[in-house]
Amino acid sequence: MSLALTLILLLFTATAPLILYRLKRNRKKRAQRDQEIWSIGIYEGPSPILLGPADNIKNPVFSAQQVSDIKTRFVADPFMIKHNGEFYLFFEALNSKREKGEIGYARSRDMRVWQYGSIILRERFHLSYPYVFFHDGDIYMLPECADSHEIRLYKAVTFPCRWEYAATLISSKKRYPPLLDPSIVHHEGRWYLFSNARKLNNLHLFSSDTLLEPWAEHPQSPILTESPHFARPGGRVVRDGDVLYRFAQDGIPNYGSKVWAFRITELSKESYREEQVSGGPIIQPGQEGWNSRGMHTVDAHQMESGGWIALVDGLTY
Repeated sequence: MSLALTLILLLFTATAPLILYRLKRNRKKRAQRDQEIWSIGIYEGPSPILLGPADNIKNPVFSAQQVSDIKTRFVADPFMIKHNGEFYLFFEALNSKREKGEIGYARSRDMRVWQYGSIILRERFHLSYPYVFFHDGDIYMLPECADSHEIRLYKAVTFPCRWEYAATLISSKKRYPPLLDPSIVHHEGRWYLFSNARKLNNLHLFSSDTLLEPWAEHPQSPILTESPHFARPGGRVVRDGDVLYRFAQDGIPNYGSKVWAFRITELSKESYREEQVSGGPIIQPGQEGWNSRGMHTVDAHQMESGGWIALVDGLTY
């Protein structure tokens, strides 16, 4: 036997157990992921950081079975806006055939009964986290499309069904790993955007004078590094009076296990500070079945009564 072949056999013998372990681990992860069922519910409370199941609403209020134009394994990442007196819910619908996320919508007059509309955004890459917001009379969406290596902005041409690509705010092809769950806020005349770098568990912060002009990384970015608990955005950046809150989804002990809140105490072109809201996670697994294994998105809105209502999602298997 040649020396080269002997070395190859020795190398294979040494690495085979590790290769087999990784293959087994990856198969287990895929099998578990294939069993994940996310659905959408509604919580309420006196503030965006004090939330719980609503007394008069039966959760989940929207599930994959209500999606009628594609075969859908789950729905998740709820974001809502009110337009012309109706509530519009946007969400990721995981297409079972393509195994990619697409963006769908439903509408409601009371937030208790939701009527499914259709899939309104589909790309060659995976889409999720459809962060919808108003700006200058128009409606925009900032979905996660990390597989494109871009943070892409879409604009409603005919709301709610027709959307068009508006701009690439940030390209991650050269400087960053794919950027997850972009979350945007307009504060004191300037735009800010939080996003999580895949695998690194770093939270990056970007800013711009205007929505469509080139964005630059904030001088203090990344504001968190190697943080599986707090670095991945978990919903809309929300304002309660003079206070801004950032939500973070926890990846420990499993993906999307719960959501934490952070109070942003300083946000400007040059500086950033935040403090964790004490008292534990603001949403976490419950006892109702639909959310017994995790929760990872909060979209909170203040109602005319002064109280708060939040679109949330829950995980079961």
